[in-house]
Amino acid sequence: MPASIVRAPDAAALRLGGLTALSLTDYPGQLAAVLFCQGCPWSCAYCHNTHLLDAGTPPALDWAAALDFLRRRKGLLDAVVFSGGEPTLQDGLADAMRRTRELGFKVGLHTAGAYPRRLEPLLTLADWVGFDVKAPFERYDQLTGVPGSGAAARESLRLLLKSGVDHECRTTAHPSLFDAAELAALSASLFALGARRHVFQIFRADGCVDAALNAQAGASAELIEQAAALEPRAERRGS
Repeated sequence: MPASIVRAPDAAALRLGGLTALSLTDYPGQLAAVLFCQGCPWSCAYCHNTHLLDAGTPPALDWAAALDFLRRRKGLLDAVVFSGGEPTLQDGLADAMRRTRELGFKVGLHTAGAYPRRLEPLLTLADWVGFDVKAPFERYDQLTGVPGSGAAARESLRLLLKSGVDHECRTTAHPSLFDAAELAALSASLFALGARRHVFQIFRADGCVDAALNAQAGASAELIEQAAALEPRAERRGS
């Protein structure tokens, strides 16, 4: 092979921390399987997938096993969602999305936008994107623990909206992060940027290691109701 030719990473490099055989919520309106990719560069306090944060953890299954599962679900499922962790961290993701599409499935992608340059080419392979909006972009660094994370997320959202790919923005609601007016204002700002859909997600204590956040888990649903009254274009997701 000539030295100038660089082969894109194969899907076999994908590190998977788990698989959900059927989901009715991870790709709205579609019967979907979910593949959870390992690794995330951010450390959000309310994360409920903390077991996926370390990309070096031994994978729960390999791509060959996942592909065999998907082949057996042809005609039974509509879509496959690549979630995480932060799936765009993984070099084999593009090939995995491409091969999933070749099986006849729609392809969904969950991302928080940590890597805009990686996300941009992946948008051509996605039928739908669930984009996690953590907070107003100027507050990201404090929430994620990573300098520059807000700028990265802002650029990723710009690329997503520019692409025209179907999408929803989602924000986890917790009273330690927002009051109702702040949450509603965030939603309004996303619609002003061109987002088609914004969903308030209830905080999930399972998997979260922050005891202080877990102690206030019950207040999440009430906060969502209050914010939705202020910004009725936003939707609510209970789980």
